[in-house]
This record gives sequence, structure tokens and C-alpha cells, in this order.
Amino acid sequence: MSRVPLPYNPKILELFRNPKNLGKMKDATVTALAGSPACGDMIALYLKVSDDEVIEKVMFESYGCAANIATASITTELVKGKTMEKAWKVTWKVVADEVGGLPKIKYHCGILSVGALRRAIREFYKMKAKKPSWLPETLTLEEKHALEEEELAKVLSRKLKLAKSVKK
Repeated sequence: MSRVPLPYNPKILELFRNPKNLGKMKDATVTALAGSPACGDMIALYLKVSDDEVIEKVMFESYGCAANIATASITTELVKGKTMEKAWKVTWKVVADEVGGLPKIKYHCGILSVGALRRAIREFYKMKAKKPSWLPETLTLEEKHALEEEELAKVLSRKLKLAKSVKK
């Protein structure tokens, strides 16, 4: 079986090689984890939020492919300096456009980065015991798609156990 390289554009490759805002943030106001069982990609997103609910600083850590790293990187650039409400309005399609497009098989990477962002925003308001009128009651597509780390670990653990039992 041969593997054909994905047709990544130069912007994705540049952000993969030189991601913006990469690293762990020690003084984050809120952190969110998101992962995809489809490919094993994971993102940790860190937000430093001011008293007037502006994202002052945003960083990420990623375990994943070039598209995962590039979309997480561009997501941080898109929301830095924005209010939480404006950041919430960033969609996976905006992220995909900003990286110059994604191969269809990599759409989930944009969904994952926005899912991590929206989980962080939702968690921020949960910690404050506050629910702004613009924050939906139900989880969005991106939030549902971006399984939390614990859920991903459970899925992978079951798959590994199943694979081991089949081999016996």
C-alpha cells in the first residue's frame, strides 16, 4: 500500500513549520482540551482573559498532523484581542479559509480547533457562573465533534482492548 502525500498549500506548511502561539500558558484563565478519535489529533488551548472579557493572550499545544497544527495556530491568531463573544463567532469554515483551504479529509482539524476554542469559552462562563445571552444552551457541532481528552482516551482504550482480544 502506498501513501500519497496530502495536497497541503504553502500557508498550512508554513504554519506547521512555524506555528504561532505554540506552547503551554502557565497563567491561563481557562484551558480546554479537544481530541478526535478519527485520527488521534489533540489540542490543548489556553486563554488569558481580561476582566472585560477580551482574550489578551492565547496559546496552544498540539499532537497531530500539519493541518491540526496549522488550524490551531490560525485559530489563536483569529481570536487574540477579541471579546469572548466575537471569538465565539469564529467558525471552522473561517479557519479553513484563513489557512488557504483544507483537503476534505482534513476538515475535522478546523472543526477540532474551533471546538477547543468554544469549549474554553463555555468553561470560562461556567467558572464565572454566568451565561451570556449569545452563548447557546446546547453544544455546537464543533463542540460535539471535539471529544474531550477523557472521552478520547476511553474510545482508544476500548479499541486497543478489542484489538488485543481479536489477536488472541
